[in-house]
Amino acid sequence: MIRILAAILVTSLLPVPVHAYPLDGYPETGIRRVEGARLANEGIIPGRAQPAGALLSTAEVDLQLLDYPNLDLPAPDPAFTSQILKLLGNDAGRYGVAVLDLTDPARPRYAEHRGDFRQNVGSVGKLLVALGLFQALADAWPDDLAKRRQVLKETLVTADEFCHWDHHKIRLFDVEARKLTRRTMKDGDQGSLWEYLDWTLSVSSNAAAAMTMREAMLLRQYGKDYPPAEPEIQRFFSETPKKQLTELFQRTFFEPVTRNGLDLEQLRQGSFFTREGKRRVPGGGNSYGTARELMNYVLRMEQGRLVDEFSSREIKRLLYMTERRIRYASSPALRDSAVYFKSGSLYSCKQEEGFKCGKYMGNVKNYMNSVAIVETSAGDQRLDYIATLISNVLRKNSAVDHQTLGTRIHRLIEKAHPAPAGDQVPATTGDTGN
Repeated sequence: MIRILAAILVTSLLPVPVHAYPLDGYPETGIRRVEGARLANEGIIPGRAQPAGALLSTAEVDLQLLDYPNLDLPAPDPAFTSQILKLLGNDAGRYGVAVLDLTDPARPRYAEHRGDFRQNVGSVGKLLVALGLFQALADAWPDDLAKRRQVLKETLVTADEFCHWDHHKIRLFDVEARKLTRRTMKDGDQGSLWEYLDWTLSVSSNAAAAMTMREAMLLRQYGKDYPPAEPEIQRFFSETPKKQLTELFQRTFFEPVTRNGLDLEQLRQGSFFTREGKRRVPGGGNSYGTARELMNYVLRMEQGRLVDEFSSREIKRLLYMTERRIRYASSPALRDSAVYFKSGSLYSCKQEEGFKCGKYMGNVKNYMNSVAIVETSAGDQRLDYIATLISNVLRKNSAVDHQTLGTRIHRLIEKAHPAPAGDQVPATTGDTGN
């Protein structure tokens, strides 16, 4: 039986920016944080109004390539690639970049530089958490979308040791009291499966990702008997031999990669996102990604080929940004565009004369990774493109670097598809915080 969703008690009201899922999505999904964002946008509770690009309805957030199911990545266009390479300047050797211009989907343009450059992509790996869960859900109920929606909306997930520990803050919104709490996850926090997915992708909570991974493994293990009761969950993870848990982990998160036409040697999430999750369930080695394989992930999603059309559409909606934009997505040029985004960073420092370590400014490693879909509709001008970036540029603020590239790539795409005469849209300005 579906675990009944209980209300979360919260104690404070904070006008805090959040992002992901269309603002009208609460009735369908039960994601309470989304309702808080909608009320803030309408001025009913404190919060910020959203730019035009963040105000699409759920119905408007849809897959763009359903009519092109056989489209594969084209061969890189030399001229387009040369233009992208020029944007990278002297740091080009520390980037892997792929850009797919789908403004005219019948004649796509593709640019790629070091597309097979592989490194740990950090929180971008949470895209594979979503894939694993939606694959398990579809395998349990392949022909029953209503049941899948019910499981996502009504399954109650209670945080346990798997969530230990994380500095990312989740948003807990009490719909009746219209109060929002923003804090790190703790044992006993409850939310629906859809809400845990939202916390995983919207605020990139490692704790929520670990709990979502736990649920994906349970879905894979129990199938139509999911969700098991809490005592059975604790028994299963305590008594199942570690080797069997590793095998289950790989069936849950490795197998869907290859089943969906992706290369496990180029895209893999090899472990849990929390220390306790890693301790309780040994994974399958390293985590990594490349710009090319992340592009293939997004391409298949837009085609409805990640698991199926329902799953692809829901993953895209979970990536839709409806509040504060960061890193690549914070480019002022993207303010009025719909942006679907995931990023991840890892950096570390050592003592170096004349260098001061800072956030996203490592001198040992300085990984920054971005996946962005940009959809622009301004007057008669329409732009639609995907950009994936993998970088390790030392001693520079990589969040600012990606933001700058976001602007430059957008201007390049705009130049290739100019608005009709008399319908030029002035350049936008906006918050450039990262």
